[in-house]
Amino acid sequence: MILEPGKKIFFASDFHLGVPSEQASVEREKKIISWLNSIEKDAQEIYLIGDVFDFWFEYKKVIPKGFVRLQAKIAQLCDNGIKVHYFTGNHDMWVFEYFSKELGVKMHYKEIEIEINSKKFFIAHGDGLGPGDNGYKFIKKVFSNPVCKFLFRWIHPDLGIAIADFWSGKSRSKNGPTDEIYLGKENEWLAIFCEEKLKENYFNYFIFGHRHLVIDIKVGDNSRYINLGDWFKSCNYAIFDGENLILKEYIV
Repeated sequence: MILEPGKKIFFASDFHLGVPSEQASVEREKKIISWLNSIEKDAQEIYLIGDVFDFWFEYKKVIPKGFVRLQAKIAQLCDNGIKVHYFTGNHDMWVFEYFSKELGVKMHYKEIEIEINSKKFFIAHGDGLGPGDNGYKFIKKVFSNPVCKFLFRWIHPDLGIAIADFWSGKSRSKNGPTDEIYLGKENEWLAIFCEEKLKENYFNYFIFGHRHLVIDIKVGDNSRYINLGDWFKSCNYAIFDGENLILKEYIV
């Protein structure tokens, strides 16, 4: 991909819309839309790198209630020729065809490797990559199994979403405190993943979400591992202008 003159690529992740309360979620959704409005004139493409929603499951003719402001904004961006990419995360892995068919979004269900202005990018939500966390990796395989998705679809949405909300809250209470602690380059599992990946192929930038912590560190000889953080405490995102990639915080 070659950037058009004056255009940029934007990256953000982990909005987790739907929690911790309806009011807090709506306020965060309005911040996201305000950010999208602010970058619209400069954006050639926008990458939403997973966990946009704290839970999402599409039945054949039913989607979760709410989030209409964001959906409308994304549809407008796509209609105006701005390509919006959506990576599924561990909280919204059950996004299927709605966003692509109704809104025009380009869906990604696994990591991708792309080149923009001769810079090589490895982009993924980040869950299940790197060493360890074998329990989660097993659960992810179960949840992504077509049979499990088929069976879940037969649960009434009110009950299914209630079960998912309980599971998500339990996961957050368990992992929330550790998400705020930087473990050091030698212990950050995504940094370890980057180092191993660089043995196979060179990338200028590794961009992930999932970690809920803003990280920007050197990996290999001349590559960067960037984690975008989340939108709970601060509104973090990254911009690539064709030459450089920088992390920023959106302040309303």
